[in-house]
Amino acid sequence: MKIQSAIAALVLGGMLASPLAFADNSQQSKMTVCNKQAGDKKGDERKAFMKSCLSASAPAAPMTQQQKMTACNAQATGKKGDDRKAFMKDCLSNKG
Repeated sequence: MKIQSAIAALVLGGMLASPLAFADNSQQSKMTVCNKQAGDKKGDERKAFMKSCLSASAPAAPMTQQQKMTACNAQATGKKGDDRKAFMKDCLSNKG
């Protein structure tokens, strides 16, 4: 029973974490990378480059274990017992 409580607390904590905090960090990282790539461009050329760079979608970062747990738990809704255990094991072991 304690394991289930710990998992529930982990999932709840993941849901309560502010998605804006992750977005801000991601945007800040993107800004840093684009600034480095812009080099010594100036004026309109730099503006155009930065707009293009910042709007380009970056490759998705790998999910943290907590994010995987949240996603897998949501997908496992309705599964019970050994079926749920097997699903969670497989889901959490997938890379990505």
